[in-house]
Amino acid sequence: MKQIFLPILIFICVFALSSMKKADEWTVLLDKDLSQWESYLSYRHKNGYNGKIPKDISGADIAPIGYNKDETHVFSVLNEPGGPVLRVSGEIYGCLISREVYKNYHLKLLVKWGKDKFEPRKEKLRDSGILYHSIGPAGAEYFRSWMLSQEFQIMEGHMGDFWCQANSAIDIRSYPSEGVMNRVADEKQPFGVFKSGSDYFCLRSVDYEKPAGEWNTLELICVDGKSLHIVNGHVVMVLKNSRYIESDGKEVPMTSGKIQLQSEAAEVFYKDIRIKPLSAMPKEYEKLFL
Repeated sequence: MKQIFLPILIFICVFALSSMKKADEWTVLLDKDLSQWESYLSYRHKNGYNGKIPKDISGADIAPIGYNKDETHVFSVLNEPGGPVLRVSGEIYGCLISREVYKNYHLKLLVKWGKDKFEPRKEKLRDSGILYHSIGPAGAEYFRSWMLSQEFQIMEGHMGDFWCQANSAIDIRSYPSEGVMNRVADEKQPFGVFKSGSDYFCLRSVDYEKPAGEWNTLELICVDGKSLHIVNGHVVMVLKNSRYIESDGKEVPMTSGKIQLQSEAAEVFYKDIRIKPLSAMPKEYEKLFL
């Protein structure tokens, strides 16, 4: 009996250890061929854009460039000594879209600004973003460039802000807005509702961005509709109840989806993009949702 039991016990232990290791492993999402991403490009937006489809000189609608037609190399990979670096030129609005759908994960990456800026943001702050829980077709929101999603804003002085994209909604620990003032994230405040037609933008709690030209470490943790925006090791926003709102007002949970990296009129660089699955919210952050 012992001779039979011992091999079974060893097998169970090896399987358990293997499973534990797999659950904690990082998957690298950036290689020289962008093999884990596809692209979508919409328009070279101009100053005065009003949310409508751009038109040509005859007044006809201009079609977006579309999926996987990046002939101008808005998205390119630089083979640097430390590993591949993604360059997003920003010249045309659009995004990289992960080929995989993700739920319950820890995403981590490094980002820094380039020098180039384009219309309609030549005189504005450099801008990009991580869009998560992305579902449906690209071009669903105001700029007709991105999917229905939640946004982890990447912007000069605004690393970690939040925007609703299209008809998404979420609750964020934040101060109430007042008049023309926006809500500001704060982990000690109650959760406030963010949705289209109401508060749809929230400022990060504190600016932890590094000086221009330096790499910033951004982390996004998502578990069962809860999420955390983390900038250089600091939690700057606590969010929960990720969802979208249908035209009849019905609220639908939005807890998984693809990941998008925006091209939004500014040159930006990304590297060390990696992700790992989570089975629960990490213990050190659980209290933020109580």
